[in-house]
Formats: sequence, structure tokens, C-alpha cells
Amino acid sequence: MNNTPSTIAPEAGAQRLSLAQLQAWEKLGYGMFIHFGMSTFDGQELSRGDQPSTCYAPNQLDVDQWVSVARDAGMKYAVLTTKHVAGHALWPSRHTDYHVGTSGNPTNVVEKFVTACQRRGVLPGFYYCSWDNHHRFGGVTPSDIRALPPEQQAQGGRHMIYYQAYATPQYWDFQLAQLEELLTGYGPVAEVWIDIPGLLPRGIRTEHYRQIARWQPGAVIMMNHGIGDGSKLEVEYAWPTDLLAIERFLPNSHTGHVKWREIEARRYYVPGEVCDPIGREWFHVDDDPPRSDAELLGMYLVSRSRDTNLLLDVGPDRRGLIPPRFVDALMRLRQNLDRLGLA
Repeated sequence: MNNTPSTIAPEAGAQRLSLAQLQAWEKLGYGMFIHFGMSTFDGQELSRGDQPSTCYAPNQLDVDQWVSVARDAGMKYAVLTTKHVAGHALWPSRHTDYHVGTSGNPTNVVEKFVTACQRRGVLPGFYYCSWDNHHRFGGVTPSDIRALPPEQQAQGGRHMIYYQAYATPQYWDFQLAQLEELLTGYGPVAEVWIDIPGLLPRGIRTEHYRQIARWQPGAVIMMNHGIGDGSKLEVEYAWPTDLLAIERFLPNSHTGHVKWREIEARRYYVPGEVCDPIGREWFHVDDDPPRSDAELLGMYLVSRSRDTNLLLDVGPDRRGLIPPRFVDALMRLRQNLDRLGLA
């Protein structure tokens, strides 16, 4: 199977979206990733999903503040973690009782987020994680593999632990049902993120991709490729996708981001998106300061100069607010970009 970068750019490509649509997304350039949910409250990025729904209890929740900060920072779009590894949904899902409606704060965060984006001129996007430690339906999650003795854990490539885990047909149906709620209940969204897509078989992933595209035909769909510089696209883990995630890295320093890819004898235009936190953690942690002004400026400049978007993660705290230290860092970055004529 050949999925090495192609050096010959076709006129249109085999991808679902047109070049014009994908290039319009690329022109957005800069967005905010918003990690918020049960992990904010149980203190575990890879939550076991075993805390009661009431553990989630922001007491000053202000979703409009998040989006206002994104707008003021010069960000054109935002992607919200609607459901992360804990399995706790930020909307009142009909398919589980593990959601904000049964929590310590019943606010429908998804609804508030979309409304705030519409009000502030920021394009909304939804993140949804296939790794779910609460709704297992008989499957094996990466948390189960990580808990095994080292000699029983998968060895080899960086995605092997995810290949060893798997979701069951009952979970496939559950995920699709929740995605239908999200993608038919809140209006148009600009981007749909599916994290840890390798837990789904290739055929099921393709079915989900096609259904997401039916519900949100104008959205770019991200099957998260995960940690790396974007040099390779692992078809068996993250295909089909409209975008290539470059997580925790910057694009390859030799090639930049190579957009034209040859995948299974067809050529596709696949833009890249760098995603990394403003600090070191995806979810808010009290002792996690923002990166230096110089580093944040460098992340932006390198991402954009190497032909990718930057999706910078900013985690609201347990109150439900983006804390001042992050707001201040984002505004200083905006000022630095203004000075360079780049904001």
C-alpha cells in the first residue's frame, strides 16, 4: 500500500470536498481547541469514566467567555470536546444518562457553544472521541491495554496499543447515534473531529465518515492521525479523512506540510492542522502555565509558514472559565501578530 506524499499535484483530486472548499478552510488559519468536561473535574486526561455524573460541576460556567476570548485572540474557528475519554457528554444525550443533564450543572454546553460562535462570528466545530471508558459495550479500550503488564502490551509502532484495543458493533451504533444528535441538532458546523479513530474497523470508519458528510456536507472531517509531524498518513488507522492532524509536533522541517498524497493509487488534497495546548496539558491543570510568548509566536509562525492551520488548545478551569493567565497570553500573542501584520 503506497501512501507516501505525492510530488505531482492533480487539478482536482479524489477527495470529497473541492479544492475551493478546503482552501477556504485553510484560510481560516487559526482556531481554538477547547478541552473541557469530566477530565477537568476528575483530574485525569485519560479518565476512567467511573466518576458519577455529578462530579462535573462548574459553578461559573460562561461558554460565551470562551468564544469571546477566541474571537479577540484572532481565531476564526473553535472546536469543542463534546465527549472525551470519560464518555461524559456535554449535551443531554438521549442514548445515555452520563451527560450534563444529570450532572452538577445541567447547562447544555454544546448548545451554548454554537450560539456563542454564531453571536461572535467564530465558526463552530465538534470533537468526539471513539475511546470511551464509560460506554464499553464489551469492547477493550486503550486504558485496558495500558493496565496490562508491559510484556502483554502491544509492541511496535506508535499506534499499536490502539490497534490492540477495539470497539464492538454495539458501540459503533452508539457512537453514530450520538453523532446524529450532535450533527443534526445544532445547525451547521465547520469541522468534525473524530479522535482515536483506529478503534473502529476501516469499513465502519468509512460508514461513519460518509454519514457525517451527509449530515454536515460542508464540514471538514478530521479522523485524528495523532502524534507526529505529518510526514506519513497511516491509512489503516485514520482513513478516510479530509485533514491530517499534526499533534504535539510542528510540520516536518524539511518538506513542510505536503498536501497532495497518493493513497491507494488515487491522489488527494489533504490539508494539515497542528494541534497543541497553550500550556503542556490538554485539560486545565492548576499548575500548568502558558508557554512563553516567544514559543507561542513560534508555534504560530512555523505552523502557518509550513502550510498548516494552528488549532491551539485552551482549557477552561473548574469554574467553567478560561483563566486570566491564558487570556493574557493569547492577547499578547495577538499583539505580536498585529505588530507583524499577521493577525
